[in-house]
Amino acid sequence: MAELNINPANLPETKRSAPIGMIALSIILTAALVFLVVQYFDQKNKMIEMETALNQERDSLANELRLMIIAYDTLKTDNVSLKAEIEIQKQKIVKILAENASNIQQIRKFKAEISTMRDIMKSYIVQIDSLNTRNKILVAENTEIKQKISVVENVNTELEKVKEELTEKVEVASVIQAKNISAVAVNKRNKETSRLSYMEKLRVGFTLRENPIAEAGQKQIYMRVLRPDSLVISTSSDNLFEYNGNQMIYSATRTIDYMNQDIDVTIWLDNTGDFVAGNYSAEVFLDGVIIGKTTFMLTKR
Repeated sequence: MAELNINPANLPETKRSAPIGMIALSIILTAALVFLVVQYFDQKNKMIEMETALNQERDSLANELRLMIIAYDTLKTDNVSLKAEIEIQKQKIVKILAENASNIQQIRKFKAEISTMRDIMKSYIVQIDSLNTRNKILVAENTEIKQKISVVENVNTELEKVKEELTEKVEVASVIQAKNISAVAVNKRNKETSRLSYMEKLRVGFTLRENPIAEAGQKQIYMRVLRPDSLVISTSSDNLFEYNGNQMIYSATRTIDYMNQDIDVTIWLDNTGDFVAGNYSAEVFLDGVIIGKTTFMLTKR
């Protein structure tokens, strides 16, 4: 039997090229797989970096929101409407914090809102500063006004004192005084006597002084005659006049027409039998003021 001699060189071309194609395909697939793996890990790293950056941005926004809440808490004002607006903005921040942004769109939205809130807070600060400045001005003006009022009140008090002093001086100066006052007993012949047994009347004479600032016109003069035992001689218990807010009994009275000039006045008192021996005093009153007095003596013999 004859031996077969197979030479590879004598094989068909397709059989020789098949293994080479398989190797090339394997190399391409391997390279593609490596590329995909590299791409996967690269994308994964980018995703991790992006998530880390997102978390940092979210934490930064949260911290900024917390700081804004603290900043809002420091805004103090007595303005009711402004205080209500500040509280509303503060509650908006609290709500944003509670939402806890989880994606880039929410974070962008929150950043825009934070920017708006920051501007609003700045406007509140300006308003509060303006109100505080205005309040300081008002307080200063109020203090100044109070000081001026105090000065005016002090001046008014001083003027009132001066007025009272002047009024008192005018009242004192306007009192019509009596001068040259005398009291003597007279007998039936109108002769002076000191003997009680001869006494018919008591004559009290005086001169009302000239006083240009006193009120002119009809004047009622009252006379009181006090015995040695201090009893007032009077013809009636109804003979009363007012002196220092009290009712006092008088002995005799007379009405005269005063014209701001010296005028001589005489008042008579009959001997009613109430006179006794001893030292007497006679007092003259006009317009509720004692204007003069004198003394006299009666003896038994």
